[in-house]
Amino acid sequence: MSNRPAQASLRVLTVNMHKGFSLFNRTFILPELRNAVRAVQADVVFLQEVQGDHAGHSERFPGWPPVPQYEFLADEMWPDFAYGRNAVYPSGHHGNAILSKYPIARYQNLDVSIAGPERRGLLRSVINVPDVDEVHAVRAHLGLRENHRRRQLEILCELVEHGIPANAPLIVAGDFNDWRRSATPRLRRAGLLEVFETQYGRLARTFPARCPVLPLDRIYVRNAGVHAPMVLPRRPWSHLSDHAPLAAEINL
Repeated sequence: MSNRPAQASLRVLTVNMHKGFSLFNRTFILPELRNAVRAVQADVVFLQEVQGDHAGHSERFPGWPPVPQYEFLADEMWPDFAYGRNAVYPSGHHGNAILSKYPIARYQNLDVSIAGPERRGLLRSVINVPDVDEVHAVRAHLGLRENHRRRQLEILCELVEHGIPANAPLIVAGDFNDWRRSATPRLRRAGLLEVFETQYGRLARTFPARCPVLPLDRIYVRNAGVHAPMVLPRRPWSHLSDHAPLAAEINL
């Protein structure tokens, strides 16, 4: 991804952090994950399952950062970030985050949890990109149950259709847990196009990372084009996440 288009564009990355641990929580790999994320040199990073705080991990795991994981990843490379806390428990909380090279003018975390212990959210941000003005970004993580996803998709589509200016560039990325491939037709009616389907005629397989079979992770756009979407290679990513990350150049 070294050759960038001449027109205004954003390089985006979406990755499931798994709270900084390897598969089955066997190893704390956050420093290695940070190096891999930084190597992509994305302008905007969509993060899922980010540990915002945990009371006991700093004592248990050497190298646990003194700041929230999204700040640890952002460091000096992404001066602006937004965090949406979804799951809260006695020891801490986790959620979704967006890291941005450009200023985040405002953000809002929408709780789209339906019922039961699953906590889900839509993290909406507005990013001020030079020569483009406002670019809207939504980090999505939908539920495991189909009836929950159906309702969450309706909430997302309502946001897209009525809560975001119709002519504004929009990027929606995340884990849709949509192994039945039923989300894209509804999102298409809201004006959203999935970048892999647009470019290659099919959704990208991302889960499980070691041998991807299911197209759970997506990048959708509205009022934007796409250049060179790619599933990032198994090495080192299959060791760093249970979902294969996605990257793409979004033309604005």
